[in-house]
Amino acid sequence: MSAVPLPPLPPAPAPEAGYRPGGRSVADIVDREHQQLLALVDQLTGPDATPQEGLAVLTAALSRHVSAEEQYLLPAVRAALPAESGRVDAEIDADAALLAALKGLSDETLTEVAERVRRHVDGVGALVAELRAVATSEELIRLGNRLEIAEEAAPTRPHPGTPATPPWNRIVEPAVGVVDKVRDAVTRRPTYLADLPEPPRD
Repeated sequence: MSAVPLPPLPPAPAPEAGYRPGGRSVADIVDREHQQLLALVDQLTGPDATPQEGLAVLTAALSRHVSAEEQYLLPAVRAALPAESGRVDAEIDADAALLAALKGLSDETLTEVAERVRRHVDGVGALVAELRAVATSEELIRLGNRLEIAEEAAPTRPHPGTPATPPWNRIVEPAVGVVDKVRDAVTRRPTYLADLPEPPRD
């Protein structure tokens, strides 16, 4: 397998020490989040949906997810699979359109957003499968650690005008995320699946 040029997190001992980083593979994390997002949009667009709280959670979950992917997952795909840079660029463009649609999310626009989410899952999921094929398990775990840390600091509201590629998104997104979290706390806005009365089953 070819190495993915990622700085280790945490610093890795010499390979002969038999070190294996703790954490989950980025592929497993992204696959699970994609299933959760699909389950949520299915629940919100279903015949018995009462989507108001769900719209806030969907907005927050997607904002965090897209931010973290653009900070670490997509740059790793670009580095490991340079021939797929065009597909990475296309996903970044699609993410910008998704975030723009989220800014005006309502019952009336939910169907459009749901379709954009499904296209995101298909496109990024295919890139993740290809990354899994060329990266080592240690690299995927280190990347997973970075992704989870980035998600916790990421914005909970869509900001399609912020930088979408490193290094600037890794500087700007956490700062914007702080402001979003203050607003969430003041307004008691739900932002996690667990905040819903009936979280979707993934």
